[in-house]
Amino acid sequence: MKIGIVGLPNVGKSTLFNAITNAGAECANYPFCTIEPNVGVVPVPDERLDELAKIYNPEKVTHAVIEFVDIAGLVRGASKGEGLGNKFLSHIREVDSICQVVRCFENPNVVHVDGSIDPLRDIETINLELIFADIETLDKRLDRAKIKLKADKKAQVEIDVLQKLKSALEAGKCARTVELNEEEEELIKDTFLLTRKPSLYIANVSEEQLENPEQDENVKKVIEYAKTENAQVIPLCIKIEEELASLEGDDKKEMLEALGLTESGLDKVIKASYDLLGLMSFLTAGEPEVRAWTIKKGTKAPQAAGKIHSDIERGFIRAEIVTYDDIIREGSMVACKEKGLVRSEGKEYIMKDGDIVLFRFNV
Repeated sequence: MKIGIVGLPNVGKSTLFNAITNAGAECANYPFCTIEPNVGVVPVPDERLDELAKIYNPEKVTHAVIEFVDIAGLVRGASKGEGLGNKFLSHIREVDSICQVVRCFENPNVVHVDGSIDPLRDIETINLELIFADIETLDKRLDRAKIKLKADKKAQVEIDVLQKLKSALEAGKCARTVELNEEEEELIKDTFLLTRKPSLYIANVSEEQLENPEQDENVKKVIEYAKTENAQVIPLCIKIEEELASLEGDDKKEMLEALGLTESGLDKVIKASYDLLGLMSFLTAGEPEVRAWTIKKGTKAPQAAGKIHSDIERGFIRAEIVTYDDIIREGSMVACKEKGLVRSEGKEYIMKDGDIVLFRFNV
C-alpha cells in the first residue's frame, strides 16, 4: 500500500519524506528538486508490540509497514503537461492515497513558487490540476459508454454515475466528496480517478505556530477546507520533525518532553496514513516473534490467516483470540485460557484491530 506525498515545490515534502524514512531524499530550495519519486518503507508505530515483547522476550519484533512515495512538486498547468506535470500525474496514479503538504509558515529565505503564503490557494492549485485530469478521464469514459448505450440500455446507469462525478468536478469539488452506493462504486472502480483517492493534509507550521496551531489563521483555513472532504489535518513543524527523526532513545524522549509532546508528529502521520488506507493490524505473539500483520478493515478470520500462510487459510479450523488488555494483564495466552478469556471464532468472524490470534488449521 502506497501513500503519495504531494504538494507545491518548496512546501516541505521532501523534508517530511526524509524525516519519515531517514532515506536522505535530495532536498533543496528550488522547484523540481524531486524528479523521480523517492520511495521509503517505514514501520507503523505500535506500542502494543513493545509491551508484548516484554512478556515474550521474542527473538524479533516485526511491525506492520507502509510505503511512502515522495512525488515531484506540482505547478499550475500540470494537467496540460506544465513543469513535470505528466510525470507527476503518472506517479500519483500509482499510489493508493494522498498526503498533501501545505505550507502555513512565513520564511523569506525559503522561496514560495507563487511568491506568497496562501494555503487555500495552494490546495486549490493541486486539487484543480487533479480535477482537470479526472475530467479528461471521465470524458473519454463517457464517450465509450455512450457508444455502448446503442447496444446495451444498461449502460445508462454507468453514464449517470459518470455524469454525477463530472458535475461535481466541474463545480471544483473532488470526486471523493461524491457519495456512491456499492453498485456505482463498482462501475467506476477502473477509472482510477485521482481525486477519488483518500486524502489527508499536513499543515507545515513554524515552531512558534506549533504551540497553538488550531488558533493560527493559516492552519484554520486548511482545517475548514478539509472538513468539506471529511479529511484529517495534522499540523506539523516539519523542521522539528526532521530533528526528532535524527534522535533515538532518551535524547528523543527528552526533546519530545521539552516540546510538550507525547509522540512525534511523524508517528501521527504514519498512523493516520495507515488508517486512511482502511488498514488495521492483528497480532501474533510467541518466543520466536511478536508481529503485527496488516489486513483491510472488515477482513474475516480465514483471510487474515492467509496473510501468514496460504495453507493456514486453506485448512482453517478456528481462530483462538484474546484481547490485548487481557493478555497484558494475565501475562500469557496460557493464563488467559485458564481464566476462560480466550474466544474460539469461526470462518465468519470479522477481525478487530489488535486481536491477538492463534490460528488452528489442518492441511
